[in-house]
Amino acid sequence: MIRIVIAEDQQLLLGALGSLLDLEVDMEVVGKAKNGEEALALVKMHQPDVCIMDIEMPLKSGLDVAEELKTHDCKVIILTTFARAGYFERARNANVSGYLLKDSPSEELANSIRVIMDGRKIYAPELVDIAYKKEYNPLTEREEQVIKLIAEGKNTKEIAKQLFLTTGTVRNYVSIILDKLDVSNRIEAISRYKESGWYKK
Repeated sequence: MIRIVIAEDQQLLLGALGSLLDLEVDMEVVGKAKNGEEALALVKMHQPDVCIMDIEMPLKSGLDVAEELKTHDCKVIILTTFARAGYFERARNANVSGYLLKDSPSEELANSIRVIMDGRKIYAPELVDIAYKKEYNPLTEREEQVIKLIAEGKNTKEIAKQLFLTTGTVRNYVSIILDKLDVSNRIEAISRYKESGWYKK
């Protein structure tokens, strides 16, 4: 029997996925989580074979959980609507066993679980295409230092102090970063930088 934990913040979908997989004769859903922290707790409690997770969830994202479970025996499957290069790269770095899209046929999910239990990996074909078309990172090393500090919530003054620059120089860097990433503000810059898979902690 393949024991499964599902993490999904949309209650309707969580219930539907659980019912669907429980119909399979060789599968049993042992836990359902509404967020990433619950998912981690359930995996530690039930020691399932597979954890199926959405990406964008409260408290911890599916990718945060996948990174924490990297050395765990539980196989992680990301099930999401987001076919983004940055998410896919982060998922692969976390050694997930599967990255599937929610618009796939329902019977595909059960078949994918069985294939993954045999030790293979399954990625949605759209994601493989995206990975090959990956954009190059236009930011210099210094610009990356600045955007990482912005992502940590630091303001211009704090960034200047940490990097031993003047506030005017930092503002110049921010302006260049916004221009290179083709965005209009810092929040959009952080999103674009992370979604493109360039953000490394």
